[in-house]
Amino acid sequence: MRIIRLEEVKDCTGLGRSTIYKYIDKGAFPKPVSLGDRCVGWVESEVHDWILARIKARDSAEG
Repeated sequence: MRIIRLEEVKDCTGLGRSTIYKYIDKGAFPKPVSLGDRCVGWVESEVHDWILARIKARDSAEG
């Protein structure tokens, strides 16, 4: 299991910081894990699962 920071989440998803937090507020993106005072990270596998779900949604919409 690996925790990734915001910059890596942005690189993986192509989303910006404000969009990531907007999706979190809507319950549409994995919640971050507190790593200490003013420090958060995301479980890498949860972010990858979110990306795979977007791909699956795209593919099912096409067919």
